[in-house]
Amino acid sequence: MTETPLVRIASDTLSAAIDPYGAELTWLRDAEGRDLMTDADPAFWTGRAPILFPIVGRVNGDVIRVDGIEYPMPKHGFARHTVFAVVRQEASRATFRLVDSSDTQDNYPFHFLLELDFVLDGATLIMTARIGNSGDVPMPVSFGWHPAFAWPLPYGVPRADHRIVFDQDEPGRLKRITEEGLIAWDERNSPVEGRTLVLRDALFGDDALVWNPIGSQRLTYGGTTGPTLDIEFPDTPMLGIWTKPGAHYVCVEPWHGIADPEGYEGEFRAKPGIFELAPDEERHIVMRVTLTS
Repeated sequence: MTETPLVRIASDTLSAAIDPYGAELTWLRDAEGRDLMTDADPAFWTGRAPILFPIVGRVNGDVIRVDGIEYPMPKHGFARHTVFAVVRQEASRATFRLVDSSDTQDNYPFHFLLELDFVLDGATLIMTARIGNSGDVPMPVSFGWHPAFAWPLPYGVPRADHRIVFDQDEPGRLKRITEEGLIAWDERNSPVEGRTLVLRDALFGDDALVWNPIGSQRLTYGGTTGPTLDIEFPDTPMLGIWTKPGAHYVCVEPWHGIADPEGYEGEFRAKPGIFELAPDEERHIVMRVTLTS
């Protein structure tokens, strides 16, 4: 893994650091310096907030097919293992850029721009992905956020008393992930009661909880008392929530994309969850995290 200096930003309420390697949010802290993100314990998972591009999850056989040609594609794509250029650095804002290269063309035969913008505005972290097609053919792509928040949050509420509350009822069944990391044909019952998901390790014995689609565009995560995190994801129609049982984090993952259905051997353009950008077209995908008291 490449070691790169962290880029730090701050507001009067929050501070954060982003690693140019993967444009990964590495820590987020409150005004007293308390960590709001994972401890990255290697016994469970050392990730913190990887950027998922140009796929979310795993593709069948770890390859994508573009115009009948197969290209190797690692789980969650290559952006999380690539150094981004720092193109803007201010007291409360930093922007990171990745463009296609001969290396990326080996996996993904498209000309692209991917910018990640991080802004601290008071008690809110605003993360914006700018995805552009700089080529001359339509570009199929997926994108996902994957931040791991502290479970429990550092406000004295026991881990067992943490929950996620959606902004609307979520009665639908969930997708099931196979042992190979693909989307199973059968679904699983939802553990959400109305709008509330009470977090417990047993929920994650079979990998992530996956909503496709998710009706909500906002949720609150935290303990039954004390400060919470208000998380908004207005541009992503899917959601994953994941941890490893016993770990000190829970990932809230808004996605515009999803793993392959088991057995999928079709074209990348036809893959579920893909959106397509015309030449010179851009799309912005936003996630906001607000510390509320």
